[in-house]
Amino acid sequence: MIFWQYRRSWLRLGGSDVPGQPGSDADQMLPAGLQASVIIAARNEALALPALLADLSRQTWQGQGGPFFEVIVADDHSSDGTADVVRQAAADSAFPVRLVSLSELPGRPTGKKAAVEAALAVARAPWAICTDADCRVSTGWLRAYAPYFGQEAVQFVSGPVLLTGTGLLADLQGLELAALVGTGAASIARGAPTMCNGANLAYRRAAFAEVGGFRGNDHLPSGDDEFLLHKLAASYPQGIRFVRHPAATVRTAAQSGLGALLQQRVRWASKWRHYQPGGASRGLALLVLGANVSLYLLPLLLLWQPASWPWVVAGWALKLGADVLFLTPVLGFFGRRRWLRLVPLLQLLYPPYALAVGLLGLRGGYSWKGRQII
Repeated sequence: MIFWQYRRSWLRLGGSDVPGQPGSDADQMLPAGLQASVIIAARNEALALPALLADLSRQTWQGQGGPFFEVIVADDHSSDGTADVVRQAAADSAFPVRLVSLSELPGRPTGKKAAVEAALAVARAPWAICTDADCRVSTGWLRAYAPYFGQEAVQFVSGPVLLTGTGLLADLQGLELAALVGTGAASIARGAPTMCNGANLAYRRAAFAEVGGFRGNDHLPSGDDEFLLHKLAASYPQGIRFVRHPAATVRTAAQSGLGALLQQRVRWASKWRHYQPGGASRGLALLVLGANVSLYLLPLLLLWQPASWPWVVAGWALKLGADVLFLTPVLGFFGRRRWLRLVPLLQLLYPPYALAVGLLGLRGGYSWKGRQII
């Protein structure tokens, strides 16, 4: 039943939740001046950052008398030329580009949350749009968000993220993330937001301040996206949206190896134990983990009840069918329907993978961006 509800919720996003074609009349509806501050937290991203800044220079969202947006890069103690890349962009850019260095701030704070907060402290626009330094965006990315800026009730907008890369491991990662993005979007459509992705989201700066920002979970290195989503959803239950438009999709590279993948997923999973007890996010995480692990428990029935094999086959077929039904429209949106052929393989691999990641996430401790998190 839950799979059907989420599938219907995803399909409902296909038009009714999008207030007109992105950018068609949005420029005229918005007042003059800066409307959005693009916030990029960066650590040792001198190689990737130029491509993102080039993407931003090609945005079609332009207002009369100047751009509607500024870009703020918060440098998290980089040891490469990240700061120099930003300074060069600031000198050459047609829109405002500013650098905030955490190493120059009092206390020399570290981490993504500190970077985002430092950028928000100097932002001048009412909306903040966050992405990561190693991401790529389309020319219509900001314009796809613009229709929501004029809606007084909207406080937070989540966007789609697509993993890119070649090879089986990259495709399996892409399939997994597409399922998470679809689930998060459907949960927003159902009015019970559970997850989003910090590589592509926007929120009002006033709403961020109203709920205390990252206060209460600022000691956690992960969760700058979902904990904020949960806070804003509690304070503004009608103010959360998902922008389901191809131009809004952010693309980022899949992890190149299994070790890097596990480190990333453990980082994501490390925040699960800090979800509110009884909340939708914790309940959904337990449901997904339980549904997958139960697939491996079903064959144990055959040890003392060999005649139960039809029920075992039916259980696996039911789970596979539900996944395919849900993922077909989601992968169609991303233009990746070819990944449907990998669903049986992912279903086979996912239970031990999810259990291992979940247990490691509960234990905590991982390496990320050259830092060892305990």
